[in-house]
Amino acid sequence: MKIIVDEAISFAQEVFSRFGDVELHHGRSITNSICKDADILITRSITDVNESLLENAKVKFVGTATIGTDHIDLNYLNKKGIAFSSAAGCNAAAVTEYVFTSLFDLLVKYELKIKNLTLGVVGCGNIGSRVARLAHVIGFNVLVNDPPLKRQTGDDTFLKLADVLKADIITFHVPLNMGGIDSTYHLLDEVKIKSIKDGAVIINAARGAVIDNAALNKLIPQKKIKLVLDVWENEPNLNTDLLKLVELGTPHIAGYSYEGKVNGTKMIYDSLCKFLGAENTWKPSLPKVEDNLLPADNSMPLENIINKIFSSVYKIKNDDALLRRMINLPKEKRAVYFESLRKEYKLRREFPNYIIALKETNDQLEYVLDAFRFNIKKNT
Repeated sequence: MKIIVDEAISFAQEVFSRFGDVELHHGRSITNSICKDADILITRSITDVNESLLENAKVKFVGTATIGTDHIDLNYLNKKGIAFSSAAGCNAAAVTEYVFTSLFDLLVKYELKIKNLTLGVVGCGNIGSRVARLAHVIGFNVLVNDPPLKRQTGDDTFLKLADVLKADIITFHVPLNMGGIDSTYHLLDEVKIKSIKDGAVIINAARGAVIDNAALNKLIPQKKIKLVLDVWENEPNLNTDLLKLVELGTPHIAGYSYEGKVNGTKMIYDSLCKFLGAENTWKPSLPKVEDNLLPADNSMPLENIINKIFSSVYKIKNDDALLRRMINLPKEKRAVYFESLRKEYKLRREFPNYIIALKETNDQLEYVLDAFRFNIKKNT
């Protein structure tokens, strides 16, 4: 068989070559002519999989090693009888860690106290449910919005969007739906941005078009919104004026942990094995993290302790600084630079790879660190 795979997919050659000849391509360079005589196509989010890509192609299985499917024409695949698999949930832990690392950076910067804050979660799927659960553990008052789950469960804990937008912190974890009853395109538009309280924190690690970027750019100065954006409208041609205004900006890498990438590959591999009736034999082995012992200073407030730990594991400000270099580049070079940041990204490792050294007992801190899957070492 001939297998076309996005070159950014971890272990692609090693994993998929057992099924046939693997060709690696940049996601944006995968075309109809490349797919013509392929049997299997495995992509990431930057390849639009639709009729124009697959017309008259032999492809019988499409996998995307991503959580989102807005780049996939599922109706077309269905109509053509092409099997499909996504990697929903593969990087949920990585995105959750991104959200809280960025949030605690802002809590410390602006001297905000958890006990005084309400956190709103828009979308309660694989990622949003983790964010909500951990926010409860930390001590936030948590508000959740998810219309599909509300209809499915009738659970009154799922609130109207207008109620969740009253929170001090609002974080988005919805898929990009371009229409229908659950459309999320410009879910946060100019009118809704105006309804948000001044000085609120907004985090978007979902899809860029979930928030109207032009409206954000217009309203941030007057609303004094503290904005964290990992995703942008019109990627890789993002609005650099908006980039100047965000507290933290990153190049769509919230889910780019080593574990998340490997999970994505494993999930598509498992689905392909099932499709082909092949034995599932690949078991990934990840290298151990060196120098993984981090001290915790109990003398600081909880917000500061957690911020120091999280930022020691994931140096989000480095990603922000690299993205901001776009601002000074010629316009024609910005998109290429944005994509290079993603392609050449040094994958970070997730929290369970690290051990936190506590000099003395701190029940609240231990409870939070355990929920975030850290290992804890006490001096006895």
